[in-house]
Amino acid sequence: MLIGYARVSTKDQPLDLQLSALEKVGCSKIYQDKLSGSKKERPGLSEALNFLRAGDVLVIWKLDRLGRTVKGLIELVDDLHDRGIHLNSLTDSIDTSTAQGRFFFHIMASLAEMERELLIERTHAGLAVARSRGRIGGRKRKMTESKLASAKQLLISGVPPKEVAQNLGVSVATLYRWIPADPVD
Repeated sequence: MLIGYARVSTKDQPLDLQLSALEKVGCSKIYQDKLSGSKKERPGLSEALNFLRAGDVLVIWKLDRLGRTVKGLIELVDDLHDRGIHLNSLTDSIDTSTAQGRFFFHIMASLAEMERELLIERTHAGLAVARSRGRIGGRKRKMTESKLASAKQLLISGVPPKEVAQNLGVSVATLYRWIPADPVD
């Protein structure tokens, strides 16, 4: 029996491409997750692994959908092999039911991990360059200097913090984070 597994890293990413490919090859059941592959707990993958029986084939769209590290992928495939279950990665053309497929799996797993590590290195390098140019990541702060000055004046004049926060379009917690309980200074 062909059992499919699809995963995307975030909830807003679509699974359509993977699901379509898995349905096209004839997967009778498809499990899915919408969370990072670096997470150990993936409910959809756990369900798929529990459902699989000897002689079944776990079908994935691409090897990196299954895991992020060579060690993790090899452990998973070894566990499947011990249970008499094969792995088929559609875009990587990996079929662990053959010796060549198992060999190619190990090569592709290593390449997938290297690709991930290179991506992390490039991201860190890009962030370092941006920081050296004075750029700071994250979203823009809601409390500008003029909002801070206005908030302090309103609080000094006796306007309740909840009202001040509403007027500025921020939460009371944000207001207190920027202005301590004694706004006189």
